[in-house]
Amino acid sequence: MLSDTERHELLTLARRMIAARLTGSRPPTLPVGIDQRAGAFVTLTVGGDLRGCIGYPRGDRRLPDVVAECAVAAAMEDPRFPPLTPEELEGAEVEISVLGPVEPVADTTEIEVGRHGLIVEQGMWRGLLLPQVATEHGWDRETFLSHTCLKAGLPSGAWRSGARIFKFEAEVFSEESVPM
Repeated sequence: MLSDTERHELLTLARRMIAARLTGSRPPTLPVGIDQRAGAFVTLTVGGDLRGCIGYPRGDRRLPDVVAECAVAAAMEDPRFPPLTPEELEGAEVEISVLGPVEPVADTTEIEVGRHGLIVEQGMWRGLLLPQVATEHGWDRETFLSHTCLKAGLPSGAWRSGARIFKFEAEVFSEESVPM
């Protein structure tokens, strides 16, 4: 678990990295006090609508490095959206999901909607959905699994027929939930 101070530092870092990229100014210094290694996703919303979400699921790098890289990528490189503009950044909400360990799923009844995120992979195809996605859409376990398969580019029922399933938990926080 991160402290409120660490959460605040990471959210501030994400916003400042995006601003530096948009204005061409010098990027901020990465916090040295947070030495945790973890995967993370940075999600940007504008007016409540998704505007970018990019992550790095492996837990082999320092969290500030991952957040800094993913924040810029979410703003500038998410293929679903054009690059964020400086005007949009002013009204954007930054959310960070810090991923816990990834574990294989032996039985789908292990999956708790709202608690677990999912990864489904088969061959070269791989899809990941964060825990909050199922809750936001009101999905049950099977619908969550099906949508994770679709995210991977697989048929929606691939989770029933040979695709490997993994679960993880995430610590999710945003500028709205952390005192700034």
